[in-house]
Amino acid sequence: MTSLTFVDGEWLEGNPGIMGPMSHGSWMASTVFDGARVFEDTAPDLDRHCDRLIASAHAMDLQPVVTASEVLELALEGVNRFPRGTALYVRPMFWAESGFVAPDPQSTRFCLTLHQSAMPEPAGLKVILSRYRRPLPESAPTDAKAACLYPVSGRALREAQARGCHNAVMLDALGNVAELATANIWLVKDGEVATPAPNGTFLNGITKQRVQALLRQQGHHVVERRVTFDELTRADEVFSTGNYGKVMPIVQVEDRDLQPGPVYTAARKLYWEWAHAHPLL
Repeated sequence: MTSLTFVDGEWLEGNPGIMGPMSHGSWMASTVFDGARVFEDTAPDLDRHCDRLIASAHAMDLQPVVTASEVLELALEGVNRFPRGTALYVRPMFWAESGFVAPDPQSTRFCLTLHQSAMPEPAGLKVILSRYRRPLPESAPTDAKAACLYPVSGRALREAQARGCHNAVMLDALGNVAELATANIWLVKDGEVATPAPNGTFLNGITKQRVQALLRQQGHHVVERRVTFDELTRADEVFSTGNYGKVMPIVQVEDRDLQPGPVYTAARKLYWEWAHAHPLL
């Protein structure tokens, strides 16, 4: 068994059909989701991911049919159906089944998928500057983890892959750094640990918030502020935080090579220690 989905009251293996061509979620993109990780018998911040799913649903004018605590309970039940120690990606979703352009909130449906996914090795990411940008809140549902926001991330990733890299730095509409295509980004310069301040164009990541708090507790000077791409090319360290890989070093920004540094090393160590101290399983 590599994947398991809870939908309409039962657990199904594989990739069950949940939408048809008339489903609003498939042709009008009303789908919201969240992603959490289970690894090394821990499920860090799984409860916060469930809370954010509910917030995303409301932001998209959907009516959640389960509560955050019920999603958490189902997720833990699903985890226990896999062999102990299995690395998993946990993805609950809501979508509207009916509606014309605007979703019908009363038609909201829910599913929860868990699939095996090994944690990536922290070998180091190579990133480029993408020509694609994050949208403004007035032009896209940036206050939700909405599926409709991800095609542009996919284009940025393909752009990076075509150049032999792993990810892409995406700017906001004003030309400042927002995040990577799939994760938040950090830089270290002269002792300051900086990450772009949430400005409504990207999600303030749960893992980002956790790492920020852990670094501050250890005495690091951490700031959220405007960040330019030029700063990334001159930084002492660059690293990323995100649900999929948690804390990852960035070893190349365009043509400039870097090494994993002491702040990245501390951030990853602190996060792993915190995760094992708060397993949730």
